[in-house]
Amino acid sequence: MGKKCDVCGRSSTKGASRSHSNIKTLKRQNINLQPRNIMGIKAKVCTNCLRTMKKNDRKEAAAKIANEAKIAEKRKTTKTTKVAKTTKVAKTTKATKKVAKTKTTKK
Repeated sequence: MGKKCDVCGRSSTKGASRSHSNIKTLKRQNINLQPRNIMGIKAKVCTNCLRTMKKNDRKEAAAKIANEAKIAEKRKTTKTTKVAKTTKVAKTTKATKKVAKTKTTKK
């Protein structure tokens, strides 16, 4: 397998360490790999990918909460409009009954 991220494919890089006399000595800079279970599969993942995954999980959770809030708001508005329509009908029937009573009492 080697020292390579299973998600992004990033691997170690070469670097140079310089001495006081400016002699270059090549060295290998390994990436920070962490063993993790991702969807049931054991993988070596770099910390950069782990941070990105965590951020995306938070974004998905926030979007899910916002979507649920919108759905709840729609439910509330439909219920209030139904209630408003029924009360409006009830008020108009009461008004017509009053008008009918006043007409019958005048005759």
